Amino acid sequence: MIHFRMSSVPLKPYLVGIAGPSGAGKTRLARELASRLKAPVLSLDSYYLNLANLPFDARKQSNFDVPEALDERLLISQLTELARGNEVQVPVYDFTRHLRSAEVRTMRPEEFTIVEGLFTLHWKGVRALLGTSVFVTAGDDVCFKRRLDRDTRERGRTPASVHEQYTATVRPMAELYILPTSRFADLVVSGTQPIEDSVATVLAHIKRHHPGGLPR
Repeated sequence: MIHFRMSSVPLKPYLVGIAGPSGAGKTRLARELASRLKAPVLSLDSYYLNLANLPFDARKQSNFDVPEALDERLLISQLTELARGNEVQVPVYDFTRHLRSAEVRTMRPEEFTIVEGLFTLHWKGVRALLGTSVFVTAGDDVCFKRRLDRDTRERGRTPASVHEQYTATVRPMAELYILPTSRFADLVVSGTQPIEDSVATVLAHIKRHHPGGLPR
């Protein structure tokens, strides 16, 4: 079982949500903010539905770029518990097999928690829990190159399969479901500008809206 850093006292986290299309730079921004805020990152990738009932070839053909591919009920339930200051058992998803692992991660409440994923701003129930919401943008050519690098390096995919999926589902579903959610964001930042600029913009918003300001 994997554990995040333990807090010495019960806390009700200030949740920072980061959304945007695949390859825009959400994960990098989340990691940089997590480092500055000493915060754990809750990735929506953990909440993909378990496809164990399907043969592997059928799993590979599933559309992972629609909101229905994620366990919305579990996500909102666990975020609500975190916002109340309670620890949760976050599922672990195996993208090489498209299955939910038997392993879980124990996430304990910290002063700040970063929530990152394609559909972070899609559900009203998630948006209502966020103290600061951010949408990361980037051109389609940038997004594809980053997606290609990640999937071939980390998920055992071939370049041809990445291109096919990106053309068939990733790009059109982003236009349909993800890009429209930018209107719900407190901040829209570019995934191609210097990361220090994006971090500074987000931290300034948090400083204005978090009762305790920023950690020292």
